[in-house]
Amino acid sequence: MWKRWVAAAGLLVAVGLGAWHYLPDAPTKVEEGAVAPDFMLKDLNGVARGLPKGEVVLLNFWATWCPPCRQEMPSMVSLYQRLKDHGLKVVAVSVDRNLSDLTGFVREYGIPFEVLHDADASVSHRYGVYRYPETFIIDRTGRVRTHVIGMMNWMDPVVVKALQAMLIEKPKG
Repeated sequence: MWKRWVAAAGLLVAVGLGAWHYLPDAPTKVEEGAVAPDFMLKDLNGVARGLPKGEVVLLNFWATWCPPCRQEMPSMVSLYQRLKDHGLKVVAVSVDRNLSDLTGFVREYGIPFEVLHDADASVSHRYGVYRYPETFIIDRTGRVRTHVIGMMNWMDPVVVKALQAMLIEKPKG
């Protein structure tokens, strides 16, 4: 009887090790101070777009099915409306699988900034994102200044002031 238990346990260990071997690698994590990885994704018109260069960028990873993402979107729209003429770029990368859900949401919320579609979450994983929303604030030199995990009130005066300060900075070098 105990031989069966040992054989069954050995089989479970072998299956577990085999499955572990084929698990995908853990996503890399983009740290504050690192250069933001470039990428190409399609916008809602099917045009391939990358990360804007030489700009202050709020790069937000989100999904329409994510309640905190939906909740923070109006403040992000307001922030963009307030700072777009000062040079702020907002790039919202959606991990929605269904493009029609995404386009309907963008239309409903009147999102005026760039929305890119990351249906297979490959760019999200490259940034180490697996919780939504997650946001990276990128300076004009392409470095990540801040990484925010979770929902944010983008119109908080402290946030607006910090972004305004970044927008008036001159790039070093």
